[in-house]
Amino acid sequence: CERYEAAIVNAGGIDIQVLGIGKDGHIGFNEPSSSLGSRTRVKTLSQSTLEANAPHFGDIVDAVPKMAITMGVGTIMESRRCLLLASGESKAEAISNAVEGPITAEVPASVLQMHPRTVLVIDEAAAWQLKRVDYYKQVYTNKQKLLSQDHYSKTHN
Repeated sequence: CERYEAAIVNAGGIDIQVLGIGKDGHIGFNEPSSSLGSRTRVKTLSQSTLEANAPHFGDIVDAVPKMAITMGVGTIMESRRCLLLASGESKAEAISNAVEGPITAEVPASVLQMHPRTVLVIDEAAAWQLKRVDYYKQVYTNKQKLLSQDHYSKTHN
């Protein structure tokens, strides 16, 4: 794990970290209660993660490895950009907790609120529990307008 961390440093860091989110708000295999400053390490997987991964192992939960190597939350946060992808109603509570809830080790994805360049790409089903979804859509629309105006001024001046 230390060699992995060193390899990241030697490569100049991580430009973009592409993440999914577990139903319980985990990112990577950083299960709830993972330290928000954690580094790459071996992590014991929760029962819900074992069950979620069973389809990749012939739907046999006992065939799923009980531990995994994961990049730590602290390592993820050092990435220059984070892209979190989620779809489906089963991820809605995790997305709501990560975006609008408190920053907590119980929802490791919540720490992404502190990352200066995190983008979420989620569908309507994953967004349905967000209390401020209309506001987020308005922010997105306004940013698109600003970006297109900036592009226009750069190409026409």
